[in-house]
Amino acid sequence: MSLDPVTRWRLILGEAAESACAGAGCALSGEAAAMDQALDWLYGRDADGTARGERRQGGREGSTLTVPGWINAVHTLFPRETIERLERDAIELYAIDDVVTNPEVLARVAPNETLLKAVLRTKHLMAPDVLVMARKLVQEVVRQLMERLARDLAVAFSGVLDRRRHTRLPGARDLDLNRTIRDNLRHYDPESRRITVERLHFFARNRRQMRPWQVILLVDQSGSMLDSVIHASVMAACLWKLPGIRTHLVAFDTAVVDLTRDCDDACELLMKVQLGGGTDIGGALGYAAGLIAAPERAIVVLVSDFYEGASEAALVAQVRALSGQRTRVLGLAALDSAARPAYDRAMAQRLVAAGAEIAAMTPGELAGWLAAAIRS
Repeated sequence: MSLDPVTRWRLILGEAAESACAGAGCALSGEAAAMDQALDWLYGRDADGTARGERRQGGREGSTLTVPGWINAVHTLFPRETIERLERDAIELYAIDDVVTNPEVLARVAPNETLLKAVLRTKHLMAPDVLVMARKLVQEVVRQLMERLARDLAVAFSGVLDRRRHTRLPGARDLDLNRTIRDNLRHYDPESRRITVERLHFFARNRRQMRPWQVILLVDQSGSMLDSVIHASVMAACLWKLPGIRTHLVAFDTAVVDLTRDCDDACELLMKVQLGGGTDIGGALGYAAGLIAAPERAIVVLVSDFYEGASEAALVAQVRALSGQRTRVLGLAALDSAARPAYDRAMAQRLVAAGAEIAAMTPGELAGWLAAAIRS
């Protein structure tokens, strides 16, 4: 259903639409008309996702935008936040794959998670030169994700606060507020009633020497788990760099693919993921069991929606065997920024009864859980 200009602009720009078009049916010209044309190209589509202009067989209408032309228009006309919304809607709502398979478009788009997911879904359609450009997009988004997760891991695996010792290394969580105020009282200004802080003091942290641990990430690579696949790969790459933790990453559908040797390169991990296929969770857990060196210092993180395509009894038996040897089994129905799972709840309950822990976590929450499990 086609929307009038004011409605369309309000959906995308919010209150800013009022200044661009004061009432329904208003005449648009210049930049405002160009903006409306760009919005109409996307949101004026038929139910099957076809742009109205693509159905024209002649006539005197203005020229229709192409995908590269549309991308160039929105990058010229709109603010960054609106550009990201438009690009996301083009992919998620209208499945316009040209956004990530056209080299002209890839050269212009701003890397973000939505585009990363689109690349992973369509990389098999890409010509070699386009795949090179897509890989650069993947590298940039992975770099952004790793920066955020590295901070969470640093906090989670930092030592216990020691209020008897201080350090020169700054950290907001470690601020010794009382000593900082005391040492800066001489800089108190009675008129403004403020203290000028010239020196901060921070508590030190005790870092225990950890006994080596194994963390095995088992990732279901069915299409519905794409968000979790992305964040599990980034998690594996970050854990790989931590001392005292031996990390494995294993992707599975009906077959098992051990990606551990690529754990130092999250981009390479993601480019090797093959989405789709059936699911044999029990088989993947059996493979993980064969990797374990010291059962009591091993953690198996199963990232899956728990819809088992093979033997459910074998899956439950594998979890019971791992738990029986005192290996921690954490089943994650979602591992992404939203942690909103869709999963087989009946199977999840059976796995809990067999000794697993089931949750949905953000990557930061998983970092905290792993740190707590390793310290316990």
